[in-house]
Amino acid sequence: MSGNTFGTLFRVTNFGESHGPAIGCVIDGCPPGMPLSEGDIQTDLDRRRPGTSKFVTQRNEPDTVEILSGVYEGKTTGTPIALVIRNTNQRSKDYGDILQTFRPGHADYTMWQKFGIRDPRGGGRSSARLTAPTVAAGAVAKKWLKQKFGTDFRGCMTQIGTETIGFESWDHVPDNPFFAPVADVSALEAYMDALRKSGDSCGARLRVTASGMPVGLGQPIYDKLDADIAYAMMGLNAVKGVEIGAGFGSVTQLGSEHGDALRPNGFATNNAGGVLGGISSGQDLEVSLAIKPTSSILVPRPSIDVNGEPTELITKGRHDPCVGIRATPIAEALLALVVMDHALLHRAQCGDVQTGTPDIAAAGRG
Repeated sequence: MSGNTFGTLFRVTNFGESHGPAIGCVIDGCPPGMPLSEGDIQTDLDRRRPGTSKFVTQRNEPDTVEILSGVYEGKTTGTPIALVIRNTNQRSKDYGDILQTFRPGHADYTMWQKFGIRDPRGGGRSSARLTAPTVAAGAVAKKWLKQKFGTDFRGCMTQIGTETIGFESWDHVPDNPFFAPVADVSALEAYMDALRKSGDSCGARLRVTASGMPVGLGQPIYDKLDADIAYAMMGLNAVKGVEIGAGFGSVTQLGSEHGDALRPNGFATNNAGGVLGGISSGQDLEVSLAIKPTSSILVPRPSIDVNGEPTELITKGRHDPCVGIRATPIAEALLALVVMDHALLHRAQCGDVQTGTPDIAAAGRG
């Protein structure tokens, strides 16, 4: 019950600390025979890595991945795939001021209370640095799902702090540091510049989707696909809310508008977010995340030390003023890991069973 392993048949065990020699993961259950190289994984790691713009932490890590096992002559063998990413740019001295104190909003206090000891360097195991192995594992899942079903995963930022971001095109997402689906991000840059100068931080809202979904993934009652998606997303650092489909917007909808009408050429709408009764409908999975503001900020805040005495705390060092900026590739990876696990579970239970009914979802995808 360590909480470091995710998945049932496609199992990912995450290891390492923010300022340790390396971080990584072991993937167990990947089907054999899939071509896999470091390059297949590195692309997504490069999208997540720190130091890529002035709006994120300036910790400059190359995040170069190494495949240590599970691949022979360029193909997966069906045995555990060990991936490692070396830490090269730690600055542990930045955390000397918080050795005996707790950052408000951070896991410092709870980690110390639970274990009686904590690694204050970058947050140790509670650091967002540990999302890099998740992205690496997600890249492996993405490749298998694309090869098997043609499934694609995409994500974008829809709000940063008080700035709402409209949707113009997925094509804009790779062209700016915010993963924003708009051509002009000057307002976002101005907002973040002002925030950085103030020493404060802000939250964000993200959207992540999976298209080309197979029908039938998920189980009633307790292993629902959407339940596992929510579980996975809440495992991402700083996530405080998850919506599937219309989400909390369902509260104000009438039943006559929320239920997605079925037609011979596909579903009319997708308020369900691609999941009905916990089982994938074949429509796009639609997930939205709320991410809280970064806890490590330069604004003085009241706290206590390990003896319970009052103190005032300023967190120095290199930190993201908005952790949501680099979270899009992580959310994509988590969604891919859930879909991958459920795809293998479905294949184990149902094989290639055919229902004999038309796949209306396929007609209405996109």
